[in-house]
Amino acid sequence: MKIQNILTVFIIMSILPMTVMAGGGWPQPKDKAYVKLSEWWTSSDQHYTDVGLIDPNVTLGIYTTSIYAEYGITNRLTGTIYFPFFSRALINNTVSSTTGEVLNAGDAINGLGDTDISLKYGITGSGSPIAISASVLFGIPLGNDLGGKDQNLQTGDGEFNQLIQLDAGSGFNLGSLSAYVNAHIAYNNRTSGFSDELRYGVEAGVATLDSKLWLIGRLNRVDSRKNGTLGNNSTGTSIFSNNAEFTSLGAEVSYKINDKLGFSAGITGAMNGRIILAAPSYTVGVFVNI
Repeated sequence: MKIQNILTVFIIMSILPMTVMAGGGWPQPKDKAYVKLSEWWTSSDQHYTDVGLIDPNVTLGIYTTSIYAEYGITNRLTGTIYFPFFSRALINNTVSSTTGEVLNAGDAINGLGDTDISLKYGITGSGSPIAISASVLFGIPLGNDLGGKDQNLQTGDGEFNQLIQLDAGSGFNLGSLSAYVNAHIAYNNRTSGFSDELRYGVEAGVATLDSKLWLIGRLNRVDSRKNGTLGNNSTGTSIFSNNAEFTSLGAEVSYKINDKLGFSAGITGAMNGRIILAAPSYTVGVFVNI
């Protein structure tokens, strides 16, 4: 399988958690903000093929440092930005298993990643038992879509996409603990010959230690609409393959040091998939409530 068919999950799995973390159904209050500095990475020597089987590949990796921020424009309207200001994509050396000789030298690129800008509107008011919101997201192709000596590395996909999302969330007590659950469904309109995507999932969290420690779980699914013109494989103008699909399961721990400052760590992996890496991704971050 070509390298172009493998790296798709990198950006998908880095962007998708960001859309889910955008407060769920709850907009930010007016003039309040949430800012998070994160490091996200993954590396793998195997992948899911286009028929869902697992095959080996040269070790691939990507490391992304990003800023994610939400700001309450009004009590119902929130602006959000995800800006990966440094991304490093790499391929390891191909080494002979018998002689140890380097058969093909590795490669790496550094640069910006694709940026997401979105607006979220709270459909229900603050007193509603179910918080429902609608969002529109614009994916800005600021990343390098044709990098490296073989032009098969990139930090962005080179296409401008628009995503519409609906969230519904509810907070409640689980015994003496605070808890919440949020579900979302989204349609991602992609350009440049890529197929559109249907995304949906659920997130739940429970708080302990006087609501300082949050334990969060996420289950997400991405389905390709298979309505693009590229087929299953890249045309060579981009290293991202088309029609990638997966079901991901993730867990996150978030600890609030005080009312303003906290940190988090998480892991996400594909339970099944097509044209994605068969390896988990990891993230750590520090967040501030302003």
